[in-house]
Amino acid sequence: MPSAADIIKDSVTEFSRLQNWMLSVKEKDPETYRSMYDRYVELKTILSSLGVNLTELDKIKA
Repeated sequence: MPSAADIIKDSVTEFSRLQNWMLSVKEKDPETYRSMYDRYVELKTILSSLGVNLTELDKIKA
């Protein structure tokens, strides 16, 4: 079973990558962006529940 630190590390990495992709497709394909946004919200919820401060990590600010 992964430790909390492993879950946080993996989630932060995915959160960061996803935001970069979201910023690059926001105006090109709204349907793709909406799908990414759903995952963004999930990851933001997971990280917040684990006590991660998203102030510096959150580029989308939604």
